[in-house]
Amino acid sequence: MKLLFVHERLGSLGGAEANALITARELKGKGNQIALLHGAPTGKAEANWHKVFESRYSLETARSAEEAVDAALSDFKPDVVYVHKIAELRVIERLIESGLPLVRMVHDHDIYCMRSYKYFYRTREICERSASLYCVFGCGAFVTRNRAGGFPLKYVSYSAKKREIALNQQFDRMICVSNFMKAELINNGFSSERIEIFPPVPPPGDPTLRSTFSDRNLVIYAGQIIRGKGVDVLLESLALLKVPFECIILGEGSHLAYCRSLAITLGIADRVSFKGFVPQEELKNYYRECSVVALSSVWPEPIATIGLEVMRYALPVVGFDAGGVGDWLVNEVNGYLVPWMDKPAFASALERLLTNKERAREMGRRGLEMVNEKFDFATYIDGLEDLFHRVLRERRGRSGFTPDALNVAAACA
Repeated sequence: MKLLFVHERLGSLGGAEANALITARELKGKGNQIALLHGAPTGKAEANWHKVFESRYSLETARSAEEAVDAALSDFKPDVVYVHKIAELRVIERLIESGLPLVRMVHDHDIYCMRSYKYFYRTREICERSASLYCVFGCGAFVTRNRAGGFPLKYVSYSAKKREIALNQQFDRMICVSNFMKAELINNGFSSERIEIFPPVPPPGDPTLRSTFSDRNLVIYAGQIIRGKGVDVLLESLALLKVPFECIILGEGSHLAYCRSLAITLGIADRVSFKGFVPQEELKNYYRECSVVALSSVWPEPIATIGLEVMRYALPVVGFDAGGVGDWLVNEVNGYLVPWMDKPAFASALERLLTNKERAREMGRRGLEMVNEKFDFATYIDGLEDLFHRVLRERRGRSGFTPDALNVAAACA
C-alpha cells in the first residue's frame, strides 16, 4: 500500500512528530511505500525523517499549497492519505477534492478549539464547551498568542474554524488517542461511527533498563515547557516537599525562562536542573536512577504519550487528572492520579514514592504489565494498517474508486 503522510513539520519536536515518524518507519518496514507532504522543518533530527520519508513534498518551497498537494498526489499516487497535524485549509480542501480515502490522526484540540488548548488562559480552568460563538464573545479566543514569531498576537477566524470542522467531518476516519478525545469530537458534531481510538503507543523500551530507585530521589519531567504543561505548577509542588529530592526537567519552550526564574524564587534552583531538548532515543538515559516521572499538565492532555513511554521502563507516574490521562494512569495502581491543579496533593504523591521505594518499584511493575497488555506496539501498527485497508475497501465499495494515476490526475485538475 502507498501511504502519503501529511504533517505541518519536518523533524523532531513533540509527541505528534515522534508518533508520525515511528508509525511511518514501522509501516515502511512492513512493506508499505511511504511519502510525506510537510510544512516547515524543525531543525531537529531531520536526518531521521529523510531516511524514513525518501519521497518528500514541501509546502514551504511550492508556489502554493495547492501546487504542493497536486505534486504529491500526481507523483507519488497514494492509495490512502494519512493526515497528522495541518492547519492550512487549502491543503485539506485539495485532499478532499482528490477523492482519495482520507484518515486523520487527532493529536490534540487544534481542530475544534480556536485557542487549541481547551482551557481558559487566565484561570487555566478546562473548557467543556463545543466550538460556538461563545468562543468569540465569552472566551475571546479570536485573539490568541502567535507562536510563529513576529507580532505576539494573532487573529483567529471563527468562521474559518467552523469551516475546518466541517471539512474534517468529511474524512473517512478520525483517529483519536483516548476516550476523552472521542467525546470531544462527538461533542463537536463528528459521527461516532467514523471515530476510532488508537492510543499512540511508543515502541518497546530497552528490556534491560530498570531504574535503581536510588537515594538520589530523582524526579523526571520530559516534555515541552509551555504554560499548559504546568512546569511552574510542578515547581510549586516540589517546593512543598519535606524530603530531599533532585528534579531534572527535559525540554524547551516559551515558558522556560519563567520557570527558571520561578525555581530561584522558590528556593529550589539548586535541586532543579533544566537540560533542554533531548532526542527521543536519549531520554532513557535519564531513567536509570529515576524514582518517579512527573506529569504536571494542567491543560486537558489528549493522552500524554510520555506516560506510556516511561511505563515501559517500569517507572511510576504522578499526574493531574486532566483530559485523557486517566485512560492509562490508574490511581494507586501504576502511580497517582491527582485532582486537577491540587499542588499539595501532587507534592504528597511525589513524597510517598520518594520515601517508599518498594511502593515505587511495585507501581512501576504494574505499569509495565499494563502497558504490555493494553498498549502493545505491534498490535497498534497492525491495527492502523488494517484500518487503512478497510477505508480503501469501503471507498471502492461505495464508488468503484480505484486510486490509479488517471483518477488522481483528474482529481487534481
